[in-house]
Amino acid sequence: MEEIIKAIKERNCKKVANLLYYKVDELNDEDLSEVLKKAETLALECNDLKLYKLVVYYYHELLGVDKISEFKKMAEEEGDFEVKFELADLYYLIGELEKSLELHRSLLDEETKKGHKTNIAKVYYNMALIHEELQEFEKAKELMEKAEGIYRELGDEKEFLHVAVYKAYVTFEMGETYKAKAMLAGLLPKVLDDKRLLSELHLSYEEIFEEDDNYEAALQECLYAMAHAKGTEYYDVAFDALIDVIWQLFLDDDFETVYSNMDMFTGAFPELGDFFNGVKALALYKDGKMKEEKLSRTIGKIKDRRFLDLLELLGEAEL
Repeated sequence: MEEIIKAIKERNCKKVANLLYYKVDELNDEDLSEVLKKAETLALECNDLKLYKLVVYYYHELLGVDKISEFKKMAEEEGDFEVKFELADLYYLIGELEKSLELHRSLLDEETKKGHKTNIAKVYYNMALIHEELQEFEKAKELMEKAEGIYRELGDEKEFLHVAVYKAYVTFEMGETYKAKAMLAGLLPKVLDDKRLLSELHLSYEEIFEEDDNYEAALQECLYAMAHAKGTEYYDVAFDALIDVIWQLFLDDDFETVYSNMDMFTGAFPELGDFFNGVKALALYKDGKMKEEKLSRTIGKIKDRRFLDLLELLGEAEL
């Protein structure tokens, strides 16, 4: 909590949002209420809509407090695209997909009349995400192609490639696995200088391999994604994807695949060595190849509460 409060005092909205995202589960209701109140004040003073959206989301999801009506009132009073766009995204986050689509459609009409092409592309992309969530993959792909076309016309290569990577992933979700792989391979030479896009691409491959139960390859893609994302905000996304794969392996009692691959991650990320050694030890213990005493000694070297919680979660994994 102290770290979040310090970031709030420093008025570092980006850092506050990042800390909230990764430490919110560590806070009890009283501390969370205090932190959110201070973060809300900061977000409004700095007009940081992304932080404000996150605060409102946590109020709703974790404390059952309705701040969405205040966000909606702000959007109605200001009438600004960014406010309404973030509100529409908030509806998406809380699962109000139809409300989100309705607001996005309204924004699409407004921005089309104004001729604001960048905003139109942003709306198309977000609408595609909603249709993907609804498993309407054809519609999602159609909207992504519209966003692609606009970014191509604007010469925005980075956003074009971002959409293209996600379109390849949606193609995979449509059941066209080999076509999706080819699309991603075609994008690979174009994203080599962009760490985030390269990480996104490898995570798309990870999903494909995981769907095929090829967990060796999925773990390898997680390694690549984490390595390329290191030093960027996307690093935590790649790490979370790795944990999801490990979780599935524990569910499947495939402990050998886990402990056989952890040295690879320790080598690539020595700063996380104690954690990965802990995961390896837990898998060996679950497989009857390590005594509890040695497992306890290995885990005892881990000081970060977040990593200890992850190991506890993996230890409880069962079908």
